[in-house]
Amino acid sequence: MNTQVFARKLVDVIEDKKGENILLMEISGVSVLADYFVIATGSSDRQLKALADAVAEAGEKIAKRRVLLKNVDRQAESGWILIDLGDVIVHLFSPPQRKHYNLDGLWAEAKVLLRVQ
Repeated sequence: MNTQVFARKLVDVIEDKKGENILLMEISGVSVLADYFVIATGSSDRQLKALADAVAEAGEKIAKRRVLLKNVDRQAESGWILIDLGDVIVHLFSPPQRKHYNLDGLWAEAKVLLRVQ
């Protein structure tokens, strides 16, 4: 499976779990960190944890990659969970932290492939 298809499947997983304001960005042209960012918002710590668990499970099932979520409770409380899946990095934010860190703006040069409100 190619990386863009994998990233799109992660967007579907987040959407199924009611993640909000989902953004899929191709960052390969502006960064060596990864090929894609998936950025989404969860409305509560509990939802952020559920989104992280679903993304980790999908990463293991779809891409056959072992995903270790460390300190997910503490990360959820901080309002930002980062899940590194190699070529795809998923950022899950609370609404205030998403606004504060403004990754959407920071990576504005990246190509937006999909936006789900």
